[in-house]
Amino acid sequence: MAQSKDRELARAVARDVAARGGRAYYVGGVVRDELMGLDSKDVDIEVYGVSPQALREVLAAHGRVVEKGAAFGVLSIEHTNLDVAMPRRERRTGERHRDFDVSVDPSLTPREASMRRDFTINAMMRDVLTGEWIDCWNGRADLAARVIRCVSAATFPEDALRVFRAAQFAARLDAQIEPETLALCARIDVAQVSHERVFDELCKALLKAEKPSVFFRALARMNHLREFFPEVDDCRGVAQSPKFHPEGDVFEHTMLVLDCAAALRARAKEPLALMLAALLHDVGKRAATQVQPDGRITAYGHETLGVAIAERQLRRLTNNARLIRSVCSHVALHMRPNMLAAHRSRKRKTRAMFDLSACPEDLILLSRADASGKLDAPYDESLERFLFERLEDYRAVLREPMVTGADLIAAGLRPGPSFAVLLDRARQLRFAGLSRENALRQVLAEVSALKMKGKLQT
Repeated sequence: MAQSKDRELARAVARDVAARGGRAYYVGGVVRDELMGLDSKDVDIEVYGVSPQALREVLAAHGRVVEKGAAFGVLSIEHTNLDVAMPRRERRTGERHRDFDVSVDPSLTPREASMRRDFTINAMMRDVLTGEWIDCWNGRADLAARVIRCVSAATFPEDALRVFRAAQFAARLDAQIEPETLALCARIDVAQVSHERVFDELCKALLKAEKPSVFFRALARMNHLREFFPEVDDCRGVAQSPKFHPEGDVFEHTMLVLDCAAALRARAKEPLALMLAALLHDVGKRAATQVQPDGRITAYGHETLGVAIAERQLRRLTNNARLIRSVCSHVALHMRPNMLAAHRSRKRKTRAMFDLSACPEDLILLSRADASGKLDAPYDESLERFLFERLEDYRAVLREPMVTGADLIAAGLRPGPSFAVLLDRARQLRFAGLSRENALRQVLAEVSALKMKGKLQT
């Protein structure tokens, strides 16, 4: 259930509205989530039968009134998660999300007002005080049947973002989009939808759905995958070796990995970065895949080629530089954990790998998802155990003293561009097992040899 203080505030507002002859209903996600036994962060209510001024007076009695969505007549009370709206009429005036002429009309009936909502499962209402259900479009039945159905074919296309919301809800609810709604989505032009809003829907699918793959499969069925996810769309039809990938092409593998990652995201340090990395880890295969003379299908170097491709996809959707760096780090390294674990590689190699990673813990989870999304054999739990044991080893080395710039200066070297290279070399020597003193000694010996050959100026 939603936070109790917001529920209590909603009831207090509803009582004051009722005293003025009006009525307040819970609307939208809070109603849907209650039926599903889920908590809702936000509480939305819609108020009927009072004037806008009267509603402002009611709200002002409970705190400072905030214009939360001025263009759509949405109010709130400061420091709460309660959104309060009035029934409204809308008329599209342009292609952008906010290009609507909105007019509040307290005289509208719940049926008339709910007709503007996107899906039947989001058009249900419940009286805040009495608990009476208003379900003009059979949303409860659709929710029980896990069906995504638009309320009105006439008004639904007015907001093209609803194409992506349909896919997102299908993923979150593991639901089927009703055929007529699916066909309607396929006819909608999504070119003017902002990348930021598509990214919001993507994040909901990646972070809330048990099977985020449903989001992408739904967009593919609507022929809307390519507009915003061309790099993902390019994975379709890219062949893989049937020996190692009996599940099919790169897109099929990616969808399986994505769902496997969803089962692991509660363990992730950065869940969104993990999920995006699962989505994009193999985008380099389209460029790297070759059929060898003996018929083998290979994709050598796809992890390296995939970094720039993944970054291009991400920058189309977000400007979050830290998130992009993390995802690209995972893409670049995703092949190494399973390979090193399978060969029980030396500690210096696993230390070096973890040192390159933006988040070693999540890299391990990605490697598990990648190995699990192949339909060839159950995941070998010993791989994860080996990797986490080696991660602890890496952490232990980091707790020991490293060679610093001050050490190089004390040894007589002048600070300069070469310092970064020398410190990195000393770090790798520490990972190879040398003590700090021996690592410093080795670096200085290598500097001396390079100076004698005239290849280094310090």
